[in-house]
Amino acid sequence: MTIVPPLHRPTLGPIDIVMGLSVALLWGMGLVFAKAAIAHFPPILLMALRFTVTAMALVWFVKPPLAHLRSLFLIAFISAALQYSLTYTGLKGLDAGVAALIVQLEVPFLTLLGALALKESPCWRKWAGIALAFFGVYQISGEPSIAAASTSVLLVIAGAATWAVGQAMIRNLNDIDGLTVTAWVAIMAAPQLFVMSALVETDHIAAIQSADWIVWGAVLYLGLVMTALGYGLWYTLVRRNPVSQVAPFLLLLPVFTVIGGAIFLGESLSVQVMIGGVIVLAGVGLILFERREKTHTEIDQAS
Repeated sequence: MTIVPPLHRPTLGPIDIVMGLSVALLWGMGLVFAKAAIAHFPPILLMALRFTVTAMALVWFVKPPLAHLRSLFLIAFISAALQYSLTYTGLKGLDAGVAALIVQLEVPFLTLLGALALKESPCWRKWAGIALAFFGVYQISGEPSIAAASTSVLLVIAGAATWAVGQAMIRNLNDIDGLTVTAWVAIMAAPQLFVMSALVETDHIAAIQSADWIVWGAVLYLGLVMTALGYGLWYTLVRRNPVSQVAPFLLLLPVFTVIGGAIFLGESLSVQVMIGGVIVLAGVGLILFERREKTHTEIDQAS
């Protein structure tokens, strides 16, 4: 596969900013709806249904990217089938707000991969932020109720690392738009997820037959809004801008999830989790926000 450097822009435009905020909102609320739906569907089956909805909605609008099918099959397995199996199986044992905070490790993992695979050069502040973010997750996982669900925590962390690998692979694609990537990742991920669900989960037919309209509504949100729209926006952003400029929007994801979890699921965060969450977000903030360099004019005026 030929690695093509992404198009770099000095600053994000207004449209990119709106897209980034929308991604954070759609994904943040998606975790809330997914948490509710997981109470009924096995998590991997839920993800299989989610990507089936996405594929059925988008397949009509894109042509088969013949030159990229092999790459997209691998991307679908890593960034969708494997990643969502890990993350949402972990979500089953955690509150949505807690999972959203741990998911923030996607940013440190993405930064690490940017340095290793995309030849980006993190400064010392980013390395400090990576360490701080992991320490914050360590603090969160020490809360007694969360420590009892350590397997779920590890699954979400593994999902965050896998997600970052998938995003790095997507940035290496050339001559393919975000909608096509979203559609064909869904088309390929859906059967992969059904196979994975059949291997490790049970009671599929009973779950499907007994699902009410609220559960199916959550599936539609996950498939159409969170995935088709959300990932269409995200893939467009990461291909048009450097990771360091678009990743800051992910910082807002847990904010929307915590608010949505409190309103719709009755969740609340303990003091220890809130402290750990602040540490995580502070670390991610160090990674994402570039220190503004003084211009020559400002230097002259200060001297």
